[in-house]
Amino acid sequence: MRKLVILVLFICFDIAAFAQAKSYTFVFLNNKPDKEVLSKEKSDSIMQGHMNNIGRLAKEGKLLAAGPFEGGGGLFVLNTTSVAEAKQWLETDPGVQAKRWNIEMFPFTPTVNSICPVGEKFEMVFYQFVRFTSGASAGAIHTHTEFIQQLAKEGLVIGAGNFDTYGNGILILKADVTKERVDADPLVVSGALKAEMKKLYIAKGSFCEK
Repeated sequence: MRKLVILVLFICFDIAAFAQAKSYTFVFLNNKPDKEVLSKEKSDSIMQGHMNNIGRLAKEGKLLAAGPFEGGGGLFVLNTTSVAEAKQWLETDPGVQAKRWNIEMFPFTPTVNSICPVGEKFEMVFYQFVRFTSGASAGAIHTHTEFIQQLAKEGLVIGAGNFDTYGNGILILKADVTKERVDADPLVVSGALKAEMKKLYIAKGSFCEK
């Protein structure tokens, strides 16, 4: 009887922990090939306003993580699960107002580590950033999950998370992980999952990594 009670308590604890998993809104600021050509003075002014707005949103607790991709574009992680609220916060950005990027927003739930504000003193680092896009059925996703878990056991994963239950999501890896290693994912091999990989420049600790 005592063992049964303990088992029930463990199950209840696991369910509660899952139910309380923190979610966010993930924003891609994608390169926009057809964006208006601006003078250097105007472009620099917009970028300065963009950086100032990042600092303000971070101080207000609305923006938890942000960083550029090598080659252009970047990401935000916003501290809300409301797309409408996320749009309101984004609209304060001079770069967004000037339509300098193609914006994508997704509900985001971390699966490895989480999202941690780094404060005013931080070190910028490069990581490998992988975006997964999927046409797979939910029933096949367990092989993808197991693959990420294996990478995590090897100490290669900085962070990971899902946009939905169909494999759409992200994976942040140590800078020396190769594209060939990511492409060994069974769902990538089968063609059910597409993996796009690029370098991310971001504050160390943004994904609660040590």
